[in-house]
Amino acid sequence: MLVTLFRFLSIFPLSVLHFSGAALGWIVYLLSGSYRRRLKQNISRAGFPGHLHEAVREAGKNILELPFIWCAKPERVLKTATIENWELVQTALDGKKGVIFLTPHLGCFEIVAQSIAVRTRLTVLYRPPRQAALKPLIEGARARDNLLLAPANLSGVRIMAKALKKGEAIGLLPDQVPQEGEGVWAKFFGKRAYTMTLSAKLHGMTDAPIILTYAERLPGGRGYVIRFVPFEEELGTDPVAQASAINRGMEKLIARSPAQYFWSYNRYKKPDGVDAPESRFDQGQA
Repeated sequence: MLVTLFRFLSIFPLSVLHFSGAALGWIVYLLSGSYRRRLKQNISRAGFPGHLHEAVREAGKNILELPFIWCAKPERVLKTATIENWELVQTALDGKKGVIFLTPHLGCFEIVAQSIAVRTRLTVLYRPPRQAALKPLIEGARARDNLLLAPANLSGVRIMAKALKKGEAIGLLPDQVPQEGEGVWAKFFGKRAYTMTLSAKLHGMTDAPIILTYAERLPGGRGYVIRFVPFEEELGTDPVAQASAINRGMEKLIARSPAQYFWSYNRYKKPDGVDAPESRFDQGQA
């Protein structure tokens, strides 16, 4: 049923989906108290309360653009994306050490992997959705030519490390809350968030350069501009310092287009089995 709905919606122009999505964003915001509180708290904590109304609309666009991104023909989807600063990526690829792309929940992050994969082989970390009905839809949309999925487990880590050693590119969502044992507590917009350590570990294993990327959503359904930005933070060797550095990089990237960050995402949740940050004596300097 859900797959059929998404395929039906993918027929519509992106401009229609974005217009409808903006309305959907307000409907969800007004009807769901928990959603509204989280969005307002997160965007205010980050220092962007003036972007609240725009963020509500952009969150709705993020939802209704998914049928188009996932189910429309790839050539139709990619026609909406303009690439900026690819020379940064090409220089990194020419170094033969691979590339680690970090893409936060900013703009249309789902189109980024597709756009990279038409230019070079890409392996992305993938965690199956909790709702079984979404699994065939998401997996079918993401696993395309030159775009490979690596499960979010030890096997997937090995796949990604192998790809880097072959000089290939990998992609991760650095602001996705990891599972127990896969992260540390580090500040994100002033509050401790459980943050993955995998990207820093893979960088340390391979010396692959890290590149930040996001797809800014253009107004009026005119498409997207995919931007590649060098990662300039000093990682260091301590896992907490590394996670903090990556979070700082994400904060700077989000500040480029704060209304398009997915502020309703529960970034500060405590995963099962993980101690609360207040009880961890080794997090004091994060």
